Formats: sequence, structure tokens, C-alpha cells
Amino acid sequence: MAQKPSIPKGTRDFSPTEVAKRNYIFSTIKQVFEVYGFQPIETPSFEKSETLMGKYGEEGDRLIFKILNSGDYLKKVDDDLIASKDSLKVTTKISEKALRYDLTVPFARYVVQHQNELVFPFKRYQMQPVWRADRPQKGRFREFYQCDADVVGSQSLWQEVEFVQLYDAVFSKLKLIGTTIKLNNRKILAGITEIIGAKDKLIDFTVALDKLDKIGAEGVTKEMLSKGISEEAIHKVQPLFQFNGSNQDKLNQLQNLLEASEEGMQGVEDLRFVIANIESLGLQSATLELDVTLARGLNYYTGAIYEVIAPEGVKMGSIGGGGRYDDLTGIFGLHDMSGVGISFGLDRIYLVLEELHLFDEVALPKPKVLFINFGELEAAYCMKALIGLRNKGIKSELYPDSSKMKKQLNYANKRKIPFVVIVGENEINNGNYTLKNMQTGKQKVCTLEELLKITA
Repeated sequence: MAQKPSIPKGTRDFSPTEVAKRNYIFSTIKQVFEVYGFQPIETPSFEKSETLMGKYGEEGDRLIFKILNSGDYLKKVDDDLIASKDSLKVTTKISEKALRYDLTVPFARYVVQHQNELVFPFKRYQMQPVWRADRPQKGRFREFYQCDADVVGSQSLWQEVEFVQLYDAVFSKLKLIGTTIKLNNRKILAGITEIIGAKDKLIDFTVALDKLDKIGAEGVTKEMLSKGISEEAIHKVQPLFQFNGSNQDKLNQLQNLLEASEEGMQGVEDLRFVIANIESLGLQSATLELDVTLARGLNYYTGAIYEVIAPEGVKMGSIGGGGRYDDLTGIFGLHDMSGVGISFGLDRIYLVLEELHLFDEVALPKPKVLFINFGELEAAYCMKALIGLRNKGIKSELYPDSSKMKKQLNYANKRKIPFVVIVGENEINNGNYTLKNMQTGKQKVCTLEELLKITA
């Protein structure tokens, strides 16, 4: 007996119903992106390894899916190198391409490559899959979609205000009430490491701090110690783990803590601007929260950092995130091109909407009219009417086989098609159609014009 086929861990098949629900999320996000002035682009599913490697930190590099070179990929590898079993060095010889880890680094590459064609500030959105060799678990997949919006070519903090509003607008349209948009600034984190005498450990500090909600204060402390951050330095940052009060209270505490750090104070002022304007403008359904422990482990962030948390009671990791990167394009040779962007985690948003029963109004695409097939002559007559309906944008189809009437009506019922058209010898001779309402069971003989009008 043949083995039952399966798919790789961390990937999924999607049924027609699931695709319809996902498309609902896609279309909602896309609509808001375009209302805010963003333009769509797409980039290849895989990039040159040199484009991706070294841009996400050590952990990120480890999670990048590498693509083997085509052909005999071991032929040009030195025997001694193979014998050394140094997987990192061997990989550079046998793999020159990799699946994209996110959409931001490929976007930076795109901006540099097409800089003479773009109008700056350039506002782009992109909705495509990405791949990470992560351990699959609820809400974490190896293949998943990101829906990104970025602005490059502007250092204006108004963009950071607008991204908070954009998050709020999307989740309001999805009826996802009660999300929390967490906000921090990498300048504050840099200022903290400066104050505690661990500025050379900024990346290790932020990577560890970013895990606070997952491994707790004790776990973060242990990881910081393992990275060479002193106990004295860690003791100085302990108050961060219990920061509380309103956003204004937290800003005041940060100002007192960071008054000796110019960079840290700049981060405080940046946050004051964003928070003050959001409080003035208001949000529809989300809450803005200053979270001084929010770090986001990606190395390229330099300013604002965002993370969106699902409503209380829903067990899910972040459903969105992003931040400012002052010189991401610099890694590809284009310096002084500041950017800021956010991302929506479509797959996690899907799971949240499902858990909260917010898909009730999402309808599976289906025909409005089904033409019953009694044979070649009747089918040919029906096809002429189908052209008229489809030209009017009315979803309609002809049952492909000349099967029993009961089977065709069962098909219509299972797919919840509201109208069925029956065409026999009488209808053909009289140039009309018998229209059956599947909900009421009533039938009506009508002309093509009447058919178009009733089913429109």
C-alpha cells in the first residue's frame, strides 16, 4: 500500500474556506495601505545568500533556509573542507541562494537597485510569504505571510505616528477590538547600556531583553550573564522589569534614568512626540503602551520599535511589529536613507480572528447561479446565457456533466448556490429559462433579460 503523502512540518494546505478568510484579511490590509498612500511591490522568493546573511543577527542567520546549488554541488568543494565537517564553511561553497527571511532586507536591496526609478520618500507595501527554519508551534510556522508597509527617504516622526494609526485602522476594520500597540525606541536601549557601562554589549542586551515575556526576568538575567554582561550592570537595569504607570509616568522615569545619555534622551524625546500626538488624535480600537523592555532582536533597528499584542485572553505572540532603521540601505552601498516600517503577521491574525469568531460574515466565493446540464443541446443553449451573466459580473456556472437532476441539485445545495436555471426542450423552443429559487423552492419562467435582472 502506498504511503500517505504529507507536507513538511511548519507548512500548511489551505481549503477554499480558509483561503476566503485569508483573502478577507489580505484585502482589508491592502485597502488601508492604499488609503495611507502606499504602493505595492514584489520581490523574488529567494535572494543571493550575501543579501540576507549577516542582517538579522546570529539567531536570524541560523534560521535562514539555504538553497543548494544546482547540479553536482559538492564537486568544487575541497576534500579537506568536507572532511573538516565545518558546516558553516561548507554551506558557503554549496549554497549561493536562500529563501527570504523577511521582506525588509529584500526591500532595502530593491531600493538601492532601483533608486534612480523611485520618487522619495518612497512608500511601499508588500504582501508575500517568507520562510524561517524555526521550531513549529502554535502561531509559528516555517512558511508564513508578512504584510509590510515601509517609508524610506524621510526621518519625520510623523511617519511613526501614522504607523500607529495604520495599525489601529486595520484592526478596527477587522473588528479586532482591544489590541495593544507597544512602542519603544532603540535609542533608549542604547542609552541604558551606556548608563550601565555595557554599551559594547548592546546587541546581546537587546536580544536577551526581547525574551522577557517568554523566559521571565530570571531567564533574561541568566542569558545576559552568559553574554558577559556584569551582575552590577544587570542590577542597574532591574527596575526596567517592573516599569509601570501611564505612558507619561514611564517617560518621566526614563528621563530621570537617562539624563546622562544624550542618545537615550533623544529616544525619550522621540517617544514623547509620538505618544503626545497619538493621545491628541486618538485611536479607534487599540491602546498605545510604552514598553521599555520591548527590544525586537533584529540588528537593523535604530529608532522606534513597534509590537502589536492580541486582545487580552487570546494566547498568541505578537501579531505585528516593526521599527525605524536609519541606514539599512547602507549595507548595499546607499547611505543616509532613513526608513521606518511595520509588518502584519497574517497567519497569527487569522488564528486570533478564528478564536474570537470574527469570520462569521466572511462568505466562501461561490456561483450565484447554477445551470442544470441535461445534454449537449441544452448545455449549448445555457452557455449563451452564461456569457450574458458573466459579462454583467454575475458569478455563474454550468454543471459540467449530464447527470441526474437530483445529483445536480444536491451540488447546488451543498455549495449554497441560491439560484438554479433549468433548460429543457420547452425552454429552448420558447427562447426562455426556468429559474428556481433554492431557498423558497419557487420556480419562474423568464427571459434572459429577466434572468439577468433577478440574479443581479
